[in-house]
This record gives sequence, structure tokens and C-alpha cells, in this order.
Amino acid sequence: MAANNNAGSVARRGRPVGDREAKRAELLKAAVSVIAREGFAGASLRKVAQRAGCTTGAVTYYFANKEAMVIAVAESLFDQFDVLLGKGQHRIDVRVGLQRWLDWINSSDPEPWQAAFQLLAHARHEPAFATLYRRRYARYRDALTAILARGQERGVIRRDIPADLLADQLSAMGDGWMLMFPVEPNRFQPARVQALLDATISMISPPQEANNKIRS
Repeated sequence: MAANNNAGSVARRGRPVGDREAKRAELLKAAVSVIAREGFAGASLRKVAQRAGCTTGAVTYYFANKEAMVIAVAESLFDQFDVLLGKGQHRIDVRVGLQRWLDWINSSDPEPWQAAFQLLAHARHEPAFATLYRRRYARYRDALTAILARGQERGVIRRDIPADLLADQLSAMGDGWMLMFPVEPNRFQPARVQALLDATISMISPPQEANNKIRS
């Protein structure tokens, strides 16, 4: 009798068993994997359930529909971007942030950034989703702008270009790296990654300091 009750609670109602936050994180990871492999159009609650090894009802307990699931995935990926940037830190760590970004792209688990790319493409055709991307991307740029502004105050970042413009440029470079990595992975070997980072830091360093680096 107890076994039947337990089966009904999982299969019929999709009620979570155990740590709810851990289960939600597990389902988000499965959703990221499905989106990375199948694209937005090919993703479904059923496929996520299969990937996670649970029932579709268990997925709908956390995400009412596909749209809600995809929005949660996008938010979680942007949370990762914030961590990579070092959001909330008070030191000037542009190089560290870029290094983390490149390491993330070049990691043994490419599914998160592959899913991010798939969702970015989808945002072009879905106004509500585009709004989410604009909101979270603006938050990301604001955090980067704040880091660069602190660097300008301390004399380690060039002051002849406003911090928000530098943030736009660095964001575009990071997006470009993410876009081209699956097409030209040989461009992102360790030695060249360090060269890219060196070049980027030279571009945002005070002009005189950058010139000295070039001459040396």
C-alpha cells in the first residue's frame, strides 16, 4: 500500500521528493543539455524529463510549460555569467573575468554556452524572451562598466573612452568568441587564448602603458 501511494505521488502529481532546490537544479541542467543538443524548437518538457530520468509530471511541478522552463534556463545561464565576471567583487579583475569566460567556452562541458547561443537566436523572434535578454544583458554590462570605472579611477584602465563604451566592446568580443569557438576551435588553443587576453588588456590599458607594452 505504501509503495502504491509513493508511486502515485510521483507519477500522477509530480510532487518532488527530497531537496526541492537540488531537484530544480537537476532539471535545469537536463533542460540545458536538451536545448544545447536539440535547439529551442526541438526541446520539450518530455525530452527534459527523459534526460533527467523522471516523469513529465515531475518537470511540470517546477515549470508550468516550455516557456517557463526556457526562461528559468536563461536566468540560470545569466547567473553563471555574473559569477564569471566576478559580480560584486571590489577588485579590478577584467582579465580574470575574461579568462573565466574563455575557460567556460573551452571547457569539457560545452552544453551551457551552446544552450545560451541557441536561446540568443530564439530571442530574435520572441519579444517576451528578448525583454529578458535585454534586462539581464544590461545588468551584465552594468557590472562590467562598474569594474572598468573603478579601474579608471585607479589609473589602470584607459580614461579617454567612457567605461560603458569599453564594456560594450568587451561584451561584443566575448560574444564573438562564443560564436566562433565551435566553428574555429583551433583559434582558442591555450597559447592563443593568452595572446587574446594580453591584446585585450593592452587595448583597455592607459594609452601610454599600452604603448610601453607594445614596445617591450
